[in-house]
Amino acid sequence: SGRSPDANTVEPLPQRGHPWGEGRAGCQTSVMASPGRTIDRVETKARLGPDAQVDDKAIIIMPSDPRRTDPFLALAEDWFSEPGFEWHPHRGIETVTTVLDGVLEHGDNAGNAGALQPGDIQWMTAGRGIVHRELAFRNEHAHTLQLWINLPARRKMTDTAYQDLRAQQRPRWDGPGVSIDVVSGSVLETGGPARNQHPIQGAILTLEPGASLDYPVPADHRAFLYVLDGAATIGGKAVMAGQIAWSDPSRESAIAVRATAREDVTRVMAYSGKPLREPVVMGGPFVMNSRAEIEAAYRDFHAGRFGAVPRQARLKHA
Repeated sequence: SGRSPDANTVEPLPQRGHPWGEGRAGCQTSVMASPGRTIDRVETKARLGPDAQVDDKAIIIMPSDPRRTDPFLALAEDWFSEPGFEWHPHRGIETVTTVLDGVLEHGDNAGNAGALQPGDIQWMTAGRGIVHRELAFRNEHAHTLQLWINLPARRKMTDTAYQDLRAQQRPRWDGPGVSIDVVSGSVLETGGPARNQHPIQGAILTLEPGASLDYPVPADHRAFLYVLDGAATIGGKAVMAGQIAWSDPSRESAIAVRATAREDVTRVMAYSGKPLREPVVMGGPFVMNSRAEIEAAYRDFHAGRFGAVPRQARLKHA
């Protein structure tokens, strides 16, 4: 088991995915003067409820049509205590896991192990193959968002890698009523710490009530903005907490974001990337470009070419 869609589904992708200023109301940060990018669609997360691994689950990016979300594959929200996601493999993707609450314990068969606190992000490059697990520390409680990012064909068999992007160590850009926590890429000349296999821009936007921002996005990127808390108008469209707004590649390089919640701070998860425009075939925890590559991934895993499944003790201290 583990964080993996149905192993027998090829296309379309299955419905199992496996992602925070100073100032007060009325403040505006204007980055560039332009009509701005449009929002192509707004979708609401689907609450799926408990299953064998989690206490509750929701799917924000439903992996049903990869062409519409390329280069992103899925975004899932999980609440779990035990068992969580025990040892399971991945190949051909990157996973970006954001801890919203609780403590996430992780380990892999390369000997890595650790714990992530609220606000921390782990960027894992599965590449040619990894076996790992994600658990609630001491089986207490973890609340996470996990984003699946597709790897380009030429990078699917790259070396595996982990990047723990701690909340207190990530750079921020601050403007009137706005703070941008930069995770990946460069936003307003502020570079994020993530090392990319394919250019991805990622940030968490925090806006005080009434604050607004023209958020820069490369014109050739597909972008999504997911409202974590509060409410906003994004590209002129109302988006509430639990909703995701999509902007497809455009000639424009800014998305207008305005916080509309009257009393609460609004937080928005904003990611973008250039579409790969390559075939997508998913088989359980593996995402490749052909069915033959999926079959090879299963053979390699069962032959031990991903490495042994660890017998690793649980963490005693977070």
